[in-house]
Amino acid sequence: MKHLRTVLAAMLLAASGLEAQDDPVADSLRRVAETAPLFASHDVLEFRIEAPLNTIFKDRDQESEYHPGTLSYVDDSGDSVVLDMRARTRGYFRLKPRTCGFPNLHINFRRRQVENTVFAGQNRVSIVAHCQDKRPEYEQFTLQEYLIYRTFNLLTDRSVRVRLARATYIDTDGKRDSLTKYMFVLEPFDMLAARHGWEVLQVPAVPPSEHDRFSLPLVEVFQFLIGNTDWSTFQKSTDGSCCHNGKLIGTMAGPVIAVPYDFDWSGVISAPYARPAAQVGVSHVRQRRYWGICRPPEEFAPVFELFNERREAIYDLWRGQEGLEQRRLERTLEYFDEFYEIINDPSKTKREIVMKCRDVSYLGE
Repeated sequence: MKHLRTVLAAMLLAASGLEAQDDPVADSLRRVAETAPLFASHDVLEFRIEAPLNTIFKDRDQESEYHPGTLSYVDDSGDSVVLDMRARTRGYFRLKPRTCGFPNLHINFRRRQVENTVFAGQNRVSIVAHCQDKRPEYEQFTLQEYLIYRTFNLLTDRSVRVRLARATYIDTDGKRDSLTKYMFVLEPFDMLAARHGWEVLQVPAVPPSEHDRFSLPLVEVFQFLIGNTDWSTFQKSTDGSCCHNGKLIGTMAGPVIAVPYDFDWSGVISAPYARPAAQVGVSHVRQRRYWGICRPPEEFAPVFELFNERREAIYDLWRGQEGLEQRRLERTLEYFDEFYEIINDPSKTKREIVMKCRDVSYLGE
């Protein structure tokens, strides 16, 4: 174990360089992150994207090409703002044409051009789109995933901020019909890390003992709340760094914080393409399965207390979402009710969480 910690420290040192508080570049990014207007409000944005969408959507490789376009909106003073941009497809599973006819996108801006706009401080943003044009339930999935991010925001500020928008898409290739759909913008991970004076840690793996002792069970119980097992805080992601549907933030000296993202395979949403992995041991994503590691029952107590404290705020968040269908809202809150029954009943907690935990071995730990 001592050797493992030495190796880990070396990896974090290589990844971190100078600590963020001693780095003027990091200090500047922190100031930008703290004042970013894009994530300073939850008001729904309205904007228009004009780009060769047909051409963009044909390129679904991990190294897809950027193509030029514009993003325009009307600001608070009533002035029209037009920003040059470049867009390309992004993602993994949702890149597949049979899964999403309208994939998620990366959008790059000219940094100087976005000054004094809602995108100030952002030179690249990632958007989560509606996936399917002609199936209205997919736009509901987009709203639900947005609300899942907002739910985690209510539990911790060590989380990805999001901004909801109604985007009108114009295909300058002239091959696709124009349409307006809900989408949301994700806070970049380097901005999230900078808000705390930290940085994104590009390391292949981190053992459980090196994670923040409260944040790790918080993530695990949160994933249980939404019925998600498509994640790992230890396994490598497709780019070779830790973790699957999660990023590590922190510093060389600690703490190491796992931040989850990408919740479209959760039971709350129950997207048609979502399937639990065979090792999970359930037949449908709607069936909850605790996917956290084993720990003493008393370590759950402060986490459960936080969830109970924020219960009404979480329910109010979902109840107040414009555009979310009533039947979908009711089904979600019933699903959350089941979670709260489990964490507030010791026998159910033992049966559904403590006895279902995973004994994770990490390099012989």
